[in-house]
Amino acid sequence: MSSQVKFPISIASVTFDLDGTLLDTVPDLAAAANAMLAELGEPARTHDEVRDFVGKGIPTLVRRCLTRDGVTPEAEHLEHATEIFKRHYAYHNGRQSLIYPGVLECLEKMKAAGFSMGIITNKAAAFTEPLVEMKGLKAYMDVVVSGDTVAEKKPHPMPMLYACEKMGVEPKYNLHIGDSHNDINSARGAGCAVFCVPYGYNEGQPVYSTDCDALISSLVEACDLVVKR
Repeated sequence: MSSQVKFPISIASVTFDLDGTLLDTVPDLAAAANAMLAELGEPARTHDEVRDFVGKGIPTLVRRCLTRDGVTPEAEHLEHATEIFKRHYAYHNGRQSLIYPGVLECLEKMKAAGFSMGIITNKAAAFTEPLVEMKGLKAYMDVVVSGDTVAEKKPHPMPMLYACEKMGVEPKYNLHIGDSHNDINSARGAGCAVFCVPYGYNEGQPVYSTDCDALISSLVEACDLVVKR
């Protein structure tokens, strides 16, 4: 599954996307989305639809859930729906989410090898922080950058640059691992290397080996590539 690693540098830190890379969170997101839609009198969305809607934060997810036949609701309705979604997601957050196979093994190895580590997600901190704590990921991380930590979200490079600054690492020595073009573009813009997993949430736009420095089947494979360097 992996492509040839293209960057001839040493890695000092590794940052990770959260939803679709470390955790499968679609069950919780779909539950909250469908509770919101039911409250608004709208038809439900499938898990596959919600999976394709994930990627640029909650307001975008809500807008995509409510858009039908190319018609997007008015801004006031979207704002109201977003607040409803947040209420339901606060209840569902973390209840059905699962850590992907190999994630904890990889984090243990990277921690033992001395890498600084961080999470960079477009999910708001109000949901990121309890989720990361609940799933036992916080202990591995030196920094957690949420969708409202800085002024911009991925695919903008700002969250990546902020994480590197907090870890005290030059961006060129950071590797980011994600699942979408949001991750690729953010990493490239910041000057970081980037690996991608094919199993996550990519807004219906699959990533390929030519898009990133390596397309990996799991985080175990990423760990094998990086730790031995």
